[in-house]
Amino acid sequence: MIISGPSDYRRAAKRRVPRFLFDYLDGGAVTESTMRSNVEALQAIPLRQRVLQGGGTPALETEVLGSRWKLPVALAPVGATGMYARRGEVQAARAAEKAGIPYALSTVSVCSIEEVAKGANGELWSQLYVLKDRGFMQNALERAWAAGMKTLVFTVDMPLPGSRYRDRHSGMSGPHAKLRQTVQALTHPRWALDVALKGKPLSFGNIEAYTGREMNMDDYMGFLAKNFDPSISWSELEWIRDSWKGNLIIKGLLDKEDARDAVRMGADGIIVSNHGGRQLDGAIPTARALPHIVDAVGDELTVLADSGVRSGLDVVRMLALGAKGVLLGRAYAYALAADGERGVSHLLELIAADLRVTMTLIGAHSPADINASHLESAVASLAREQRPAVASPEAAKF
Repeated sequence: MIISGPSDYRRAAKRRVPRFLFDYLDGGAVTESTMRSNVEALQAIPLRQRVLQGGGTPALETEVLGSRWKLPVALAPVGATGMYARRGEVQAARAAEKAGIPYALSTVSVCSIEEVAKGANGELWSQLYVLKDRGFMQNALERAWAAGMKTLVFTVDMPLPGSRYRDRHSGMSGPHAKLRQTVQALTHPRWALDVALKGKPLSFGNIEAYTGREMNMDDYMGFLAKNFDPSISWSELEWIRDSWKGNLIIKGLLDKEDARDAVRMGADGIIVSNHGGRQLDGAIPTARALPHIVDAVGDELTVLADSGVRSGLDVVRMLALGAKGVLLGRAYAYALAADGERGVSHLLELIAADLRVTMTLIGAHSPADINASHLESAVASLAREQRPAVASPEAAKF
């Protein structure tokens, strides 16, 4: 099929990989309303078109946390991406390196910290969940630092996995999951040869490095169910800040009070995110939460954002709402599933092209220039207001 825009990679990925994997990536929690509203809320934001601004071709480089990014985007941590392409995490990290942007490696990656660090030389970040096994957490921190990963993304919005009904329907979990996965793999022979056979070992490298035993898909789902820790509080996380010498980014915040707690913890940055709609169905879309968090803590740490971003146009919208940088999740994972490293590189080229066109048409010369003045006045005013305790019908449309 012809790939002319970022959204085409979703359709290409659906053709390429077995259903249980596509639905795991593509699905959200419960009714998936938050996942849909992330996209809809962003796409409903009108930009302020300006003409004859005389700025020439806009620059796309920006500085985030003391690092120069060639684009105002990074690749977010996405679990199990080594199941979508052969040694998928390494391929994605290489594409990020070529594009001059950071790549964040998930705790639950197929490729280990060491394999990714050996396979790619760009700016690598390590992601960590709040887990019951503090020994695993400490081990992961030490291994990441030794591998040269100097930024930690600490994900706090997953004290337990969300209710993702689609996984039981697709065969990712539920009755006869292994049999259903095998049948689906056989109906996707290209994937089966390239990933299931040539991409071995299909274990979860970071967990295996700690436990000393191979982790298959069933083990992975069991690990997620058993090892997350809903009892932990902010005060119990102080040892993370004390033991981590690099940048600390807290991921998964939607409320300004939680953002203030992140400041008190000593975080260098936060990622405003609802986990792509995969955790709390009914949570506020990221685009609506972002400006209020920027108002609350934007002068004290670096605010990044994800969830619902599908194009360079969406990146500009997030920047106009106050983010200093934007993380891509599903968007790049679809491209990875469709065409590996080449697909991710092409996606980033499409994002860059979108950025240049959009920035030219709104009169922005660089990502750092983009702000609420590039939104239509009604939206810009809303971005500056404090979020009400109960959203009005008008706010619900945003």
